[in-house]
Amino acid sequence: MLLSVINTKLRDRYADLDALCDDLGVNRTEITDALAAAGYRYDPQLNRFI
Repeated sequence: MLLSVINTKLRDRYADLDALCDDLGVNRTEITDALAAAGYRYDPQLNRFI
C-alpha cells in the first residue's frame, strides 16, 4: 500500500522524492528503507519506485 500511495503522489503532485518528503515532513530514509525492504528502489529518472 505504501508503494501505491507514494508513487501516486510522486506522479500527481511532486517533481521528485525530496519535494514529497519536504512537503509532507517525512524522512526520506524511512520511506526508501521501508520500500527497499520490499524490494523497491527509487528511480529519479522515472520519479517513482520500481
